[in-house]
Amino acid sequence: MPTNACQWFYDCEGCGTVLKPKPGDCCVYCSYGTVACPPIQAGDACCT
Repeated sequence: MPTNACQWFYDCEGCGTVLKPKPGDCCVYCSYGTVACPPIQAGDACCT
């Protein structure tokens, strides 16, 4: 995953739902992905 891969919103092409981060998460990868976003993996602040 690229280090700039954080996304605040994700528009699902399959169903049209717009995913937003869950409370306390900084991006959709942290909320719904199988791994956290690259800044979190690196031990940095999320999605700066």
